[in-house]
Amino acid sequence: MKRAATPRPSGAAFNKGKRQSAKPPTPSEPSARRGARSQQTRFSSRLRAWGRHHRAMALDSLYRLVRHPVGSLLTMLAIAIALVLPAALWLTLDSAKLLDAELDESATLTIYLELSIDALQAARIEEAVVADEDVAQTRLISPEQGMAEFQQSLGLDDTLMGLEDNPLPTSIVIYPQSVEPTAMEQLALRLETFSGVDEVRVDLAWVERLRHLADLGRRVALALGVLFGFGVLLVVGNTIRLAVESRRREIEVVMLIGATHAFVRRPFLYSGAWYGVGGGLLALGLLGLGNHWLSMPVAALAASYGANFVLPQLDMTGSTILLSCSTLLGWLGAWLAVTRHLSSISPR
Repeated sequence: MKRAATPRPSGAAFNKGKRQSAKPPTPSEPSARRGARSQQTRFSSRLRAWGRHHRAMALDSLYRLVRHPVGSLLTMLAIAIALVLPAALWLTLDSAKLLDAELDESATLTIYLELSIDALQAARIEEAVVADEDVAQTRLISPEQGMAEFQQSLGLDDTLMGLEDNPLPTSIVIYPQSVEPTAMEQLALRLETFSGVDEVRVDLAWVERLRHLADLGRRVALALGVLFGFGVLLVVGNTIRLAVESRRREIEVVMLIGATHAFVRRPFLYSGAWYGVGGGLLALGLLGLGNHWLSMPVAALAASYGANFVLPQLDMTGSTILLSCSTLLGWLGAWLAVTRHLSSISPR
């Protein structure tokens, strides 16, 4: 019996099926959008992993410092002592600036009028002096007032009472707009041309000496700050160097499996930053204790001279600057030490 032949597909049907199988599936979203989204996901995952590692290294380095409290405290104390000295000199210069401002307010010119000038003429000369644009304020001193002030300052009441005539002339004390030496000298030259003026006296030698001392103090403070900053770098660098040597085998192992220098350096950088933070906090505490210890003797000494002087303290801005500098110095010292020693470590 003859078997019925199986129907074969026509060429059109074969080609149609072939075309349908060769046609790619329609994507649910554009491929460019899928690539951008996957790339963004990979970047966010990297960022989260990077943040987790930083957080873990910061906590681990802090835990290692807490495990050895005596050594860590001694290192922080050395950093604090190195920071206290330039900070204390900075505060001293701030107090000198306050004193300089007070002395600038007391910088004056004195006009001595001729002995033949009476009170009415002296008042007219004072009006002419006030009209000068470089004059801020004036004070007229009669011969009688001048003699009374002279007697009070020297304590020679009985001796000066025997004088028949008052030898002191009428004087005018001038408070200038600017206390710069050049401006005051030019003002004095103009005032000497006034009719009835015998002499104009300008005494700025003590002001100039004080400003030179303040400039010298600022230079010394800067030099000490740089010098003790290098000291902080050496202290932190030596401490981190010992930590690197104690973990040398661990570093070789992680470098052998592909860890980068940045990965190895990270925990030591956090250790240096923690040393800097601790040293800065101890420095602030030492400055506060020193201020409390010296405030009463300084106030008593100022009161004996009839003045009111208070030792300056670090405000919030100064404390933030000191703490930021200590943290940065600790981080930089650790970076220098680790970078130098990582170059000599090779995985075996």
